Amino acid sequence: MEREEIIKYCLSLKNTYEDYPFSEDYTSATIKHKENGKWFALFMNVRNKLYLNVKTNPDYSDILRNTYDYIIPAYHMNKEHWNTIIIDENVNEKLVKELIEQSYELTKK
Repeated sequence: MEREEIIKYCLSLKNTYEDYPFSEDYTSATIKHKENGKWFALFMNVRNKLYLNVKTNPDYSDILRNTYDYIIPAYHMNKEHWNTIIIDENVNEKLVKELIEQSYELTKK
């Protein structure tokens, strides 16, 4: 999966938009809800790797981290509620989309 493909998928969810909230950082992007301004996806370039942070149910976070080596505690965010998916050739596209959708639902309120 490529960054642009994932962003396009995020933006296909209802009432969302792309934002670059960090001054002078034009690579880190958030995808937010139009209604409440909360982000449900954060894209970052960390050590030349694409990191995608998504919100997950805390009960599910440990399962994900113990099952997939490309899912780690969230980089620079609350590690109980957020996970980082390291996007590389090993990532499961279906799982990434499911986790984006879960994050979208968890941040709607």
